[in-house]
Amino acid sequence: MNPPLVHLLASRIAAAILTLGFVSVAVFVGTEILPGDVAQTLLGQSATPEAVAGLRAALHLDQPAYIRYFRWLGRLLTGDPGRSLVNNLPVAELISSRLPNSLILASVTALVCVPVALVLGVTSAIWRGRIYDRVANFLTMSVVAVPEFLIATLLVIIFAVHLRWFPALSYAAGIVSLDQFFRLFALPVLTLSCVMIAQMMRMTRAAVIDTLRSSYVEMAVLKGARPMRVVLTHALPNAIGPIANAVALSLSYLLGGAIVVEIIFNYPGLARLLVDAVSTRDMPLVQACAMIYCTAYLFLAMLADVASVLSNPRLRY
Repeated sequence: MNPPLVHLLASRIAAAILTLGFVSVAVFVGTEILPGDVAQTLLGQSATPEAVAGLRAALHLDQPAYIRYFRWLGRLLTGDPGRSLVNNLPVAELISSRLPNSLILASVTALVCVPVALVLGVTSAIWRGRIYDRVANFLTMSVVAVPEFLIATLLVIIFAVHLRWFPALSYAAGIVSLDQFFRLFALPVLTLSCVMIAQMMRMTRAAVIDTLRSSYVEMAVLKGARPMRVVLTHALPNAIGPIANAVALSLSYLLGGAIVVEIIFNYPGLARLLVDAVSTRDMPLVQACAMIYCTAYLFLAMLADVASVLSNPRLRY
């Protein structure tokens, strides 16, 4: 690997780490300015001011914000995000019980969405301006314009209430057969896939069309290369960078989009744990979940950036 490439990749990684540092400050400040008091929430509205003050002191909430930030950051760097203020359990234990469920949902959705979206995006770019392309663009624009919670609600009404093909609630434990797995994950995955496929397909289409308009592709066409050879040999290899960015951005959508899905389908994932922690003002748990989401997003963005560098000779040298 040549030195300029090593320097470029190292700068991308350093930028991601620096960004994560700023994100940690933003997450801590954001949770600090949330309304409500966890001590008051735990003790109830009938608690005396003395009891509330004593609990705040026991939870170290009476210390200055910058001291609590550096203590929290130090524990986070050592792999200990602290203990939950509500149930007094380690935050790592609570997250470890929910994170695999969210990863399963995200993985199944990605396995469904990525191939479908890439095929639709590439074929729509090849046949741009034709009926196929116009119909695909109309459908994707229509899906993107519909809120995700509305899609989930309609799917529940149609397939769970009226047709009774799938259950309205989903879970990840106790699955013993492929049929049960399909029935439980069908509606959540379909809800996430509708928006993800639409977004990824449009970005892939734009990337491939931009590559097909380049001079080297026009030269290949003038030399008599077949359309399929032009796309597979000349266009797609040079569109890997933009397509990788499209896939990474779409997969990062799973992080935020899964919150709505997990709430509607009562799925026991990390997003639902985050919502419950916000409602109870369990700040260590909220901060840890938010940092996981931010880290995953930055990791996907960095992978897409590195893929763009490795796929582009002008950036490698």
